[in-house]
Amino acid sequence: MSRADTAVILDFETTGLSPDYGDRAIEIGAVRIENGEIKEHFQELMNPGRPISSFIEDYTGITNVMLKDALPCKEVMHKFADFIGGHNLVAHNASFDKRFLDSELGKISRNYSGQFACSMLVARRIYQDAPDHKLGTLVKYANIPADGVFHRALYDSEMTAKLWLAMLDDIDRRYNIASIPFTLIRKLTKTPRTAVHKFLERG
Repeated sequence: MSRADTAVILDFETTGLSPDYGDRAIEIGAVRIENGEIKEHFQELMNPGRPISSFIEDYTGITNVMLKDALPCKEVMHKFADFIGGHNLVAHNASFDKRFLDSELGKISRNYSGQFACSMLVARRIYQDAPDHKLGTLVKYANIPADGVFHRALYDSEMTAKLWLAMLDDIDRRYNIASIPFTLIRKLTKTPRTAVHKFLERG
């Protein structure tokens, strides 16, 4: 059984919203969790081959000066593909990060064998009373200590990992499911909110 508390949690910072419009990754941050503990970190800036906009500089704090001497995307993504290995993957708003991961790995003919899950979709089902389901809001809602700056890839991935583990702990506490399968969490993300309690009661 592939456990939900063993995975790679990742976050991209990018030049824009979609690789379909030619946008590229400019930073990847990730943590590997094993049996509920953060074991390893990965963080690299990457040069997309062209200048980034002032909006992206302001939003991420990543500047063109910082990217000028960064490794090109292809070199960073080869290293990151090795870091992923055969692990399952988690991201907050995973459809965004998965698009960039697939695009950047596709450019270097690499792929991954793990499954993908979205912590935001899990939170919408586990924390239905949260004011919204942005990462920063959920970190406060779950009383997770935070002392860094959001919208940098490593910090966001660390906070996502802590949120992910907090949600797994809440599921275990409420429904007595100690070793939660990754497949169960993926099914949870597709379960209607009104049916979540019944779904988790069945385990």
